[in-house]
Amino acid sequence: MKNYLLILAILPLSQIALSQSVTFPVKPVPFTEVKIADNFWAPRIETVRKVTIPYALEQCEETGRVKNFEIAGGSATGAFCTKYAFDDSDVYKIIEGGAYSLQFQADTALENYVDRLIDKIAAAQEPDGYLYTWRTIYDKEKAAGVVKEATKGQFHRGSDTRWERVDQHSHELYNMGHLYEAAIAYYQATGKRKLLDVALKNADLVDKTFGWGKLEKATGHQEIEIGLVKLYNLTNEKRYLDLAKFFLDVRGYGEAYMQNHQKVTEQREIAGHAVRACYMYAAMGDITALTGSEEYMPALNALWEDVVGKKMYVTGGIGSAGSNEGFTEPYDLPNFSAYCETCASIAFVLWNHRMFQLTADGKYIDVMERTLYNALNAGLSQTGDRFFYPNPLESRKNVERSPWFACACCPSNVARFFPSLPGYVYAKRGNEVYVNLFTTSETTVENVNSRLQIIPVTISQETNYPWDGRVNITVNPQKPNTFTLKIRIPGWARGDAVPGDLYSFQAKDNSQIFLKVDGKVMPVEVRNGYAIIERKWRKNDVVELALPMPVRHVTANSKVEADADRLTLQRGPLVYCLEGRDQSDPRVLNVLVESEAEATAQFETNLLGGVQTLSLDGFLVKNKTAPDQGETDKLKLKAIPYYAWANRGRDNMLVWLPYSFRAARPVALPTIASKSKVSASEGANGPLESVADQYLPGNSADKENSFVHWWPKFGTTEWLQYDFEKPEQVGTVRVYWLDDEATGGGCRVPASWQVLYLEGGEWKPVYHEIGSPMKKDGWCELNFEPVRTSALRLEITGQEGMSVGVHEWEVD
Repeated sequence: MKNYLLILAILPLSQIALSQSVTFPVKPVPFTEVKIADNFWAPRIETVRKVTIPYALEQCEETGRVKNFEIAGGSATGAFCTKYAFDDSDVYKIIEGGAYSLQFQADTALENYVDRLIDKIAAAQEPDGYLYTWRTIYDKEKAAGVVKEATKGQFHRGSDTRWERVDQHSHELYNMGHLYEAAIAYYQATGKRKLLDVALKNADLVDKTFGWGKLEKATGHQEIEIGLVKLYNLTNEKRYLDLAKFFLDVRGYGEAYMQNHQKVTEQREIAGHAVRACYMYAAMGDITALTGSEEYMPALNALWEDVVGKKMYVTGGIGSAGSNEGFTEPYDLPNFSAYCETCASIAFVLWNHRMFQLTADGKYIDVMERTLYNALNAGLSQTGDRFFYPNPLESRKNVERSPWFACACCPSNVARFFPSLPGYVYAKRGNEVYVNLFTTSETTVENVNSRLQIIPVTISQETNYPWDGRVNITVNPQKPNTFTLKIRIPGWARGDAVPGDLYSFQAKDNSQIFLKVDGKVMPVEVRNGYAIIERKWRKNDVVELALPMPVRHVTANSKVEADADRLTLQRGPLVYCLEGRDQSDPRVLNVLVESEAEATAQFETNLLGGVQTLSLDGFLVKNKTAPDQGETDKLKLKAIPYYAWANRGRDNMLVWLPYSFRAARPVALPTIASKSKVSASEGANGPLESVADQYLPGNSADKENSFVHWWPKFGTTEWLQYDFEKPEQVGTVRVYWLDDEATGGGCRVPASWQVLYLEGGEWKPVYHEIGSPMKKDGWCELNFEPVRTSALRLEITGQEGMSVGVHEWEVD
């Protein structure tokens, strides 16, 4: 090891691979060599530098993530401070983001802080290289004879032995993968190697422990595979590459949740946890490039076709279910309960970018762009200090951005992703230069001429994308140079909403794509998603590209039940939504639009930091008189880009707009329940008002509507209470129970229940001749002797070992 450490110490940073493999057929231009100066991404990146990274570091201090390293290293005392054993990874990811930021702009205060933080991380490392603060703290307490309750914890902890649950939920190797990425990034940014030494010592321990003929276990949460590849790229130590490949090839003996149910070469349908999956497939792409082997490609191609063709949201988000933070059945894409974890969007971008690097096919950048501008960008507030974990496509004022999470993987991931964004703009293969993303920017690449001389070529873009489809690309070679410029022509500009048939534009658009070189119109011939211009380029040659940006109506494949008889609006790469506060009537969940309603675009400088909004005619559905007709009031509707929603507090929001009465929801009439104040026993989860919102579930396991539940309280007696606006005479209640056995949840219909009414300050049971009915997947109606009261209470006793929950509770 000493020899290659010496080599690392003397190598200039320019000779070290920055973030991707050097052997991909197509190589991205590193983010450090691309300057973005537009009005869309540049402010975003600057907000992350000035706000998100310092804020996230502050949160790591306040929540005890940093203190965990201090306790493990002996400079502080106490129990493990946070909820999850993988919380070390948040610190590593933010260091990585800070390192990327330092490569753009010096920040002495940030660098000094990170140096002190690295000292704490190094002190927490055990003598043999092991680094996992929960384990170290646990072992210290165990040796002292008392393991504190806070250290024991509940979720995703390790076990009594190192590595025992590494292929399940211990996250030991997940943490270590993020350590490697942070260490490399900080070394490249500063030349300081203390954290890199920590990472290498740890990697050597992992290599000594795992492998064929050693401990043959897969990772429970994939990530170290990416980190090991980056260590290989930095050190040229092939054992790191071999170890990364081992962690892929050993799979095939466990759960689909962790993509361990089949050998990776045999997987064809994407399943399980979305972030785990995409990190793994990104690593498979890395190793394909580095080894030159095609063994993973049939799986990678089939898996990508599966997710893009059957399991991707129109926003580019993936992972529809919260129960597994991942994938379910094909075309199961509910909107209100859509999970679409922000981390999954980042991982999906990583995977798509690697697929492009392997194939030079623009379809992967098309999908990456959709995710980047919509689902991923929605994960961070405009202020940079509020976050989304899930990114639903419908809200009933039940969603708001959070300042932090107990499981803070998404904020820390955002902090490291956005500073690296310039690295996705350009790419190169030999004397071919790819323009993948459109943003005012500049980079200089090196080509070779016929005399094998290196010719620097500066490529710059000027554009107001994504608001405007006009892009001017200036080519400035140091001397005349023949090379090929490949400019991506997005699928949406060519009439394809996405690769495949999951989403389609409702009508054909005859708008033309225009391409000029030095003022001369060029035919637009697209191959693999790119317009190809091969010529001898001279100083100040200009390419003018004009992409049409009409407002398009997008419809989903008929197999997507959640989007039946609905459309969404798209302009350029941006998907749009309705948010209540932008309308004359905020009840956007009750709107109807015409299937061919014309929408016009206008830029509003003072709205949401400056956005292009869409205006169209619509209707408020007041009442349904038949399945396909009803009473309506005309409305003027305004749509905003999806990424910008929820920056003004809780609100109603809708992405998929009904164009048929069959899909429209009429305005709900007030009821005794909906006008009541709702309260509940301690431990209730979910918006209490949802039990009276009149959104009826399809079945007891339906997660497409809000509900109240008491998980993880098991076999207990709980209550819900309505305090009426005024005394009412009531004699009937109807309850729709939550029972999510079908989706693997822990709630079941109760063992028993009863209704109490308030009289003279005391709760009394209502009188009824028969017992309280019990039913799953339907209403339980109880008729009782009418009482006049100011309040009703629903008392629920759970089955042994099970929790209880309520979808709806009606009162007459």
